[in-house]
Amino acid sequence: MGVLYGLYDWKFELMASICHARDLERQFGIGPHTISFPRLEPASGTDVPTTSPYLIDDETFRRIVIITRLSVPYTGMIVTCRERPESRDACVSCGITQMDASSNIAIKGYSDFDSEQHQEKDRQQFVLSDTRTLEEVIAHLAREGIITSFCTAGYRCGRTGGCIMDALKTGQEGKFCKINAVLTFREWLDDFAGEATRALCEPVLNKELAAIEATLPKFYPTVKEHYDRICKGERDLFF
Repeated sequence: MGVLYGLYDWKFELMASICHARDLERQFGIGPHTISFPRLEPASGTDVPTTSPYLIDDETFRRIVIITRLSVPYTGMIVTCRERPESRDACVSCGITQMDASSNIAIKGYSDFDSEQHQEKDRQQFVLSDTRTLEEVIAHLAREGIITSFCTAGYRCGRTGGCIMDALKTGQEGKFCKINAVLTFREWLDDFAGEATRALCEPVLNKELAAIEATLPKFYPTVKEHYDRICKGERDLFF
């Protein structure tokens, strides 16, 4: 779920989002799996993204992200390529857990253009502000000591809906997330990363492996066995 910020008073929109999340929990026992934070960006055929009286600045945008994280601590939080690189990078430390990269939202954008950075305002919903490639985003996060997870194990193992909500609220799902992040990141580095990116990311990956060994010493040998299998060329391993 999410609100397109810039159409109305952000305080009302934010409060409504949080109340909606709590109402879902009250009525169904399941809150939002993710919350997204889009805000108006330039688009063809309208001047609303530049003239709306409800546009918000970067500081307010970060406040919205932080308040949501504190109010709905278990949910995944998404900031997309609508945001400028500086804004997205700042939001990572505010509680954002998911981002896209190498995105192209033009009609037939991926098949017509060689570069993800190519944009045509009249062919897409709005203008993207972050045109970095996936590898560029991953490299930046690595410099900040953060690895990127490509894990989809939760969906594939049925850890969704009510099955995952308690695990999210207690932090138990984080153990699976860290392990699967390490495994999928190893796979991506070996298959897709350039030499410079791989050299940058290896120390960060080793740090995460050491953290797993320290916090889950009895389970670590199983994790390391999966990790070694990936290093030898096996793929699609997860917990």
